Amino acid sequence: MTEYDVVVIGGGSGSQVATAAADRGLGAAVVERGPLGGACITRGCIPSKALIHRADVVEEIQRAKRAGIDATLEGVAYDEITDAIYDAVYEKADRQAESLEEAENVTLYRGEGRFVDDRTLAVDGNDETHEISGEQLVVAVGSRPVEPPIDGLEDVDYLTSDDALYLDDRPDELAIVGGGYIGAELGYFFGALGTDVSIVGRSDHLIPREDDEIRSLVTGALAEYCELYTGHGASSVAETDGDVLVTAEPSDDGDAVEITADDLLLATGRVPNTDTLDLETTAIETDDSGFVETDERLETAVDGVWALGDAVGDEPYKHAADYESRVVAANALDADGQKVDYDAMPHAIFTSPQVASVGKTEDELEAGNRSYESATVPFDVSPLGSIREADGLVKVLAAPDGDILGCHVAGPEAASLIQEVVVAMDRSGGTVADVVEPVHVHPALSESIYAAFDELADREFSTAPDWRDGGD
Repeated sequence: MTEYDVVVIGGGSGSQVATAAADRGLGAAVVERGPLGGACITRGCIPSKALIHRADVVEEIQRAKRAGIDATLEGVAYDEITDAIYDAVYEKADRQAESLEEAENVTLYRGEGRFVDDRTLAVDGNDETHEISGEQLVVAVGSRPVEPPIDGLEDVDYLTSDDALYLDDRPDELAIVGGGYIGAELGYFFGALGTDVSIVGRSDHLIPREDDEIRSLVTGALAEYCELYTGHGASSVAETDGDVLVTAEPSDDGDAVEITADDLLLATGRVPNTDTLDLETTAIETDDSGFVETDERLETAVDGVWALGDAVGDEPYKHAADYESRVVAANALDADGQKVDYDAMPHAIFTSPQVASVGKTEDELEAGNRSYESATVPFDVSPLGSIREADGLVKVLAAPDGDILGCHVAGPEAASLIQEVVVAMDRSGGTVADVVEPVHVHPALSESIYAAFDELADREFSTAPDWRDGGD
């Protein structure tokens, strides 16, 4: 058996803990059976957003006439797009593997890791099994797409979000089961490129975890690209004449609907890969869904064993996993006692309009009986938003004393615009005045953020000019 100071199970964000240990001169090991970089690089956010960028280009061409520009779309070289994206992301994964293999004090084990006891792993490689142990261990095994319990699923061919990223040919007809952010993003992509898309979702709106005004706006916008069957759950699937027949039952009273498509895509969430680890041989605890239970420092029930990323599942985003890896490194290597804080953890959804959020939604505040004030402004309240005919809105939720409780944006560049609010919440106490008082560039889309916050601001705290009353 080979002993290390730090062993990380998973080659995504968790590998940053191993490299941090190596930088201190400690011996570290990383166990990964697949591409380095985690799901984000090869099966998630990077390739999917590369695809969605193409959808945005198509949409811009189609909207050109609104700007007085005569532009036509002659065609889409679909296989060339997916081939280029595949090559780019897997080259990046290969570079990460080479970097890790060349790093001093780090050993990369290619294979499936499983626990033998609290601190020992058996790594099953291609030809042999290695047994390794660590003084500190990090569980960062990521997640995979859920296969939902739908009658007949075992008898039909279907795609998951992993499969849908690298198709050789664009489907003519696509039925998507799942109305969350994965289904919405892929529905927008395929719909923009000309596929007849149908989305089946149990909730009354797409992206149901977003604030109510955001999810209503996005649901309406996606209806331009897709046939939406919200408030329906897929109950069965069957193959018929080479197509797939999806039967969807309404959540309330009403008739079931039947959808026929060339291809079926399941986008019903993700499940942690912890079921591969033989955790029953340890004292590590998981919840009913398989997510590893940790304390506020991300330590498991076993001293010196930590977990992060999709294996924990609190904030299933790459940027959250990177943040968690820094917390684990500080605690495992330096005993800093850092606690995770998700209050200012943002996320984005790359549909059209783009969505970005941080903090609480209005539903969450009402469920918690929190007092709050809200302001919602359309994107075109700002001059540049009006010039660009930008569809969307900014919604701000704040406590009566001015503390920012949440901000929700739907519109162009939302994922970038939200960062102003994130910085205010994370670094300076997070008040409405923290956003209103700094000077905002004019004309810029950030003025839409300013306008929403200014709606709530006490005027004595605002030093920015009120350009909405005619100022330049």
